Amino acid sequence: MPHLHLDHLDHLEHEAVHILREAAVQFPRAAILFSGGKDSLVLAALARKAFAPARPPFALLHVDTGHNFPETLEFRDAFARDFGFKLLVRRVQDTIDAGRAVDETGPNASRNALQTVTLLDAIAELQLDAALGGGRRDEEKARAKERIFSHRDEFGQWDPKNQRPELWNLYNGRKRAGEHFRVFPLSNWTELDVWCYLRRERLPLPSLYFAHEREVFQRNGSLLAASPFLPQLPDEKPRRERVRFRTVGDMTCTGAVRSGAADLDAVIAEVAAARQTERGTRHDDRRSETALEDRKRAGYF
Repeated sequence: MPHLHLDHLDHLEHEAVHILREAAVQFPRAAILFSGGKDSLVLAALARKAFAPARPPFALLHVDTGHNFPETLEFRDAFARDFGFKLLVRRVQDTIDAGRAVDETGPNASRNALQTVTLLDAIAELQLDAALGGGRRDEEKARAKERIFSHRDEFGQWDPKNQRPELWNLYNGRKRAGEHFRVFPLSNWTELDVWCYLRRERLPLPSLYFAHEREVFQRNGSLLAASPFLPQLPDEKPRRERVRFRTVGDMTCTGAVRSGAADLDAVIAEVAAARQTERGTRHDDRRSETALEDRKRAGYF
């Protein structure tokens, strides 16, 4: 028998497949948190591999802020249709209309934090035992504290001091009524790993990830897309530039980077040389030193 050689991506893929299968066994009601971004689509593609030839036992759950990039929403719908996933969409606007959340006001208003209420309501409505996400430990210092099976209490809150040990790739999904888990099969991946895997697997991607011309303006060090959801201040002058996005979240807080990377090889070369993390372009992460961790403690992704 010839020697079977596994490269770095193979090892990451096998680990993620193992975690997905563990999640399916321990959590009979689970869904994949799907934004239409690169990490969540890699996670969905891995779920197809993990359970082939059967369909994955997870639906895709998207929390729509109402301020998403149109390109992302079009990609989301096409991906779910083409890859045979059931797509569940819950909208922040519905949460606001129900009086469960209040829209922020002011020049830096964003619905990004409001997603937490919509997500927790969806978890309760769907009676989910687990929500699977594409979070990676290299994204931000708060992400680095996550377990792969991340316990959430009956209020959906995350307590970094009350997490289970994960020794020898053993994952403890024991929970009490009302509690749930977030599961992160891509925890040990880096941004560069994700891009290399996308290239290897020839997976489709939203056009936002590649260089294109767009009206943008500068605010507090972030290059934001001009949109009706984000009024410019008097000293902010939109200009047309060639940019791409490293994340594809809410338009009001997702910053672009100037780039000429128009294909996967160019993006990979750019990411390999980058000195700033991908979340370094996120305007909402700059609200405080612990902005992301504070949102996570409240039940954020």
